[in-house]
Amino acid sequence: MPNVTIGAMSSEHFRHQHLLKIFEGYSLQNRPLDRFLSGYCRSHKALGSKDRRYLADTAYGIMRWRGLLDYLLDGPITWDKRIALYANADPKHYFEQEDIPAYIRASCQKNLYKLLVNDYGEAEALALAQVLNTPAPTTIRANTLKTTRDELLEHFLGEGYAVTATAQAPAGMTFQKRLNFLGMQEFKDGLFEVQDEASQLVASLVAALPNQHVLDYCAGAGGKSLAIGPGMHNQGQLYLHDVRERPLAEAKKRLRRAGVQNIQILHPQSPQLAKLKRRCHWVLADVPCSGTGTLRRNPDMKWRFSRDAFEATVALQREIVGKALRYLKPGGTLVYATCSILKDENIHQIEYLTEAHNLEVVGTPFTSLPTDGGMDGFFAAALQRV
Repeated sequence: MPNVTIGAMSSEHFRHQHLLKIFEGYSLQNRPLDRFLSGYCRSHKALGSKDRRYLADTAYGIMRWRGLLDYLLDGPITWDKRIALYANADPKHYFEQEDIPAYIRASCQKNLYKLLVNDYGEAEALALAQVLNTPAPTTIRANTLKTTRDELLEHFLGEGYAVTATAQAPAGMTFQKRLNFLGMQEFKDGLFEVQDEASQLVASLVAALPNQHVLDYCAGAGGKSLAIGPGMHNQGQLYLHDVRERPLAEAKKRLRRAGVQNIQILHPQSPQLAKLKRRCHWVLADVPCSGTGTLRRNPDMKWRFSRDAFEATVALQREIVGKALRYLKPGGTLVYATCSILKDENIHQIEYLTEAHNLEVVGTPFTSLPTDGGMDGFFAAALQRV
């Protein structure tokens, strides 16, 4: 019996020390928490899978509840104190304590919380901020160039995984547990991609047909292009453009694995860009945004939010759309998209863009808000010239 107790204490101390190293190291650099954690685990190969899972889950939990933890702590605040308090404090215990400011109970950055209240009112803002502190679902999209959702779902169920079909996205599946998807043979064979259901639905607004020209103007690592590609059946052209070189290189690898062949990667100085003006049937402007709809996956970004940066991002979105419209052919459609739940980036932005560029909204804009166990928060609207 004493040996069991000592072992448990040793394991607890071992994990505590690693958490301390993680947060102290994270504080000295600028990478997002998920990337820093990934690099930390790669450089500490002695960590077992259970330890890695515990460290990731706990680090994300502490980062989500950092605001409330800091409110409850006495004296100088340190990561050591935060880790120790998180192990014993239940955030739900403080939800109804109205003597604590609402933004602290919801562990939300104050300026961000003010915007949520302005957009949704006190009650819904508090509910949204609390949902953003819950774990996000684990959702994938079947690559219909290589399989069907039914085939892949049957396969995973046969392998003993707890997985269900998504309610709205026709190729989506949600797993009850997080898995090492990148290590699965099905992923290496290009049968699926990890993608939230709302993100899949946004991509579906680009209803591209074979032989059309489609420009993913802010392509990043190609997540939306991967969802658009199968509907084109490798006919026509799918162009990926971004001002960042590294994500485009990653996109090229992902699209090759998925079997999407009708692509062209357009770097910022590509001469092909000039030739594309007024030629594209579809332009997707998945613009940089506050990322407030996906804070469950990136809780550290909540604490980096600033009103000045937010306003600069709203201005940048307008600039990007103005440039992206140059590539739209007469009668073509531009899809504006964000992973934000703030109206200045969404419906208010659409009001500005339609007026500034003589555009009209086609159909009903897509809007989703994060819910416990549900999809992330996204917005998208299809626009055409009047």
